[in-house]
Amino acid sequence: MSGFFGYAKRAPYRYRERFGLAFEEFEIGQVFEHRPGVDVTQQDNLEEALETQNNAQLHYDSHYARQTEWAHPLGVSTMTIQRLLGMTSRTFYRRRNFLGLDEIAMTRPVFGGDTLYACTRITGKAEGGDTRVGNLSLVTEGHNQHGKRIAKITYRIEVFRAGQLPEDEHLAIAEEERFRLYHPGREGALVEQTGLYFEDFVEGESFEHWPGMSIDAAESRRHALRSLEINPRYSCATPQIFEPFVIGAVTALTTRTFGRVVANLGWTEVALPRPVRPGETIRAISTVTGKRESAKRPDQGILHVETSGNGEDDTPVCRFKRALLVYKQGLGPYAKAGY
Repeated sequence: MSGFFGYAKRAPYRYRERFGLAFEEFEIGQVFEHRPGVDVTQQDNLEEALETQNNAQLHYDSHYARQTEWAHPLGVSTMTIQRLLGMTSRTFYRRRNFLGLDEIAMTRPVFGGDTLYACTRITGKAEGGDTRVGNLSLVTEGHNQHGKRIAKITYRIEVFRAGQLPEDEHLAIAEEERFRLYHPGREGALVEQTGLYFEDFVEGESFEHWPGMSIDAAESRRHALRSLEINPRYSCATPQIFEPFVIGAVTALTTRTFGRVVANLGWTEVALPRPVRPGETIRAISTVTGKRESAKRPDQGILHVETSGNGEDDTPVCRFKRALLVYKQGLGPYAKAGY
């Protein structure tokens, strides 16, 4: 685990987030516990069933489901598979393709209100036909909030080797203890980290949040309409991207570094220098401008950060200052929650 670090050093006091291991870093027998977990709601289940034209009423007719042995609408199996495989992406960020899913076993029902967690074991490693990638054999298991296994997926993927992705160029790994990608878990498992602790932040340091996020017109329209925003600027044939959604997206991009936040205390000086173009990719960078102990919360500290979300031409589309409550090292709910 000594070489697994989550940031690259771009310049003095400036770091870029990085995810995923290169093919060379994987070994047969490694076990990765993926974090964070994710809740599954009946609304998720309903939408998955109806949008895929799933005609099994067991997923969305509660009255019918109450007459069955499950007593509740049953989670759509393919939704569960999507969640579990998606949750592995922080470790397998460098995956190029799925080569095949050899077996999918659904071992326990999933219901709305469950929380899912994923764990992956490396079972095989082989050279690929393309010298840029190698092949891994994996088993990913899903568990619910009670620790009960709900699925087991056996599959194969292609993973890029070191130096084969554009973001690999000119990146020097920041080999600092605070930047480790994993911490040791039960029986030697590697548990994915979920951000930095309060003590890990240094005033004046900047973090490039990676990767970015593309916002298309349909997504913006959904967010606007769900907010009861009926102005045609957001819902016409060539809509403008909904500004409150831009603020939310830029804030969300920062959570890979500020993942141990307790709460946002507020935003100030929010500026929107220019509209976001539909389909444009936004990337964010944050600078720590101050930190202090919390007077009332001994297990937490207060960070002050400035964040800029930049468009594809590197001009700002959103800027703001923010104050955050962040957990201190070794404190907070992590051990009890299995993080």
